[in-house]
Amino acid sequence: MLILILGVALWAGAHLFKRLAPARRAGLGDKGKGLVSAALVVAIVLMVIGYRTADSAVLWGRSPALVGINNLLMLLAFYIYAASVRGTRITRWIRHAQLTAVLVWSTAHLLVNGDTPSFVLFGGLAVWSVVQMLVINRGEGPRAPYVAPAMKSEVLAGVISVVAFSLVAAIHLWLGYNPFG
Repeated sequence: MLILILGVALWAGAHLFKRLAPARRAGLGDKGKGLVSAALVVAIVLMVIGYRTADSAVLWGRSPALVGINNLLMLLAFYIYAASVRGTRITRWIRHAQLTAVLVWSTAHLLVNGDTPSFVLFGGLAVWSVVQMLVINRGEGPRAPYVAPAMKSEVLAGVISVVAFSLVAAIHLWLGYNPFG
């Protein structure tokens, strides 16, 4: 479990480094990007190894209702993430679309994974995304004015969401985790 906790902490620390220590990060220059990227790769490796090897107490299992809700939330998470790239209408209400997508993604996974490693991994990433949003808001102040996007962006974000959801579902099936119950 310690490896998993270290992975989540390194992930959060690497992402928060620029916001919490801007002068130190700026002092690193371009090599700082490489260091942060390396830290993120190590964090992902630690999270995967830690999640797969952690001892677990199971508080609840999967149910058809929770699997269905999870899949709807996952489709929403993919749409919110695509909206951040395409600039769709939902970004009028969601300031940090990518971080919100991570929050929705982690919440969806907590619904169907009621074990201790899932609480650490998905719960930790949910907490990180909220903290990151708060730190960014504190540092940046008010948002820029909203500009309505073209309908093409909406349609494209929807298509991207369905394609990404399908690919991730196929990868889950290939790895032996049936995302459809």
